Amino acid sequence: MQLTIERSALLKALGHVQSVVERRNTIPILSNVLLSAGRDRLSFAATDLDMEMVDEAEAQVNVEGQITAPAHTLYEIVRKLPDGAEVSLTYNGDDPRLTVSAGRSRFNLPVLPAGDFPVMSTETSGSQFTMAKDDLARLIDKTRFAVSTEETRYYLNGLYFHTVAEQGVPLLRAVATDGHRLALAETPAPEGAAGSPGVIVPRKTVDQVRRLLDDAPGAVQLMVSPQKIRFELGNASLTSKVIDGAFPDYLRVIPRGN
Repeated sequence: MQLTIERSALLKALGHVQSVVERRNTIPILSNVLLSAGRDRLSFAATDLDMEMVDEAEAQVNVEGQITAPAHTLYEIVRKLPDGAEVSLTYNGDDPRLTVSAGRSRFNLPVLPAGDFPVMSTETSGSQFTMAKDDLARLIDKTRFAVSTEETRYYLNGLYFHTVAEQGVPLLRAVATDGHRLALAETPAPEGAAGSPGVIVPRKTVDQVRRLLDDAPGAVQLMVSPQKIRFELGNASLTSKVIDGAFPDYLRVIPRGN
């Protein structure tokens, strides 16, 4: 694998995917980012087995190939390179290292085989719809502060996304509670959202999506199934398992007339 890519494009994509990677891992491959060089593109993937983040950027690819390298280390190297730098990534199968070079700087990183990288299965069923990124950001911003951090009540460790009908008008609603406070926000349901299954999206996934929204184009595509949720934001795609549990009947604690 051999390619050249602009530092800014490489840094942006690595910034997205490396935030999924836990700092401490008992499984070495989960500390790595999967780099896939194809025709004029470099794709990136990272996972913690519950969530997978994928992104891509334009690159001048001279030799196609795949390899994995330490995500946080690679990100820190690229972050410290000068603005406007052209970064070369080279991997020769005879040398178990990825060479990162820019100008006079040169770094060698240990690698693991791409074939060892776990890939989450892609859901083909479920509700699919598109919504404005500002609407999704507002739902998250108005509710995520109330998400519980108490691991024993795991079903409260996320945002409950579901659709409801108020006076015949379909709404997409986000709810969070930690047992002491409750936050609720809603927006008119996008076309195709009505009837989608209610899902509890884990706190880590919610935080990751919110960060992505700052760099996203104007629309976000969502796919929701009872087991997974996927967010597509421009070149970036985040797939996450949802929490397997029943969210409590929050309407019982809301005073009537409010």
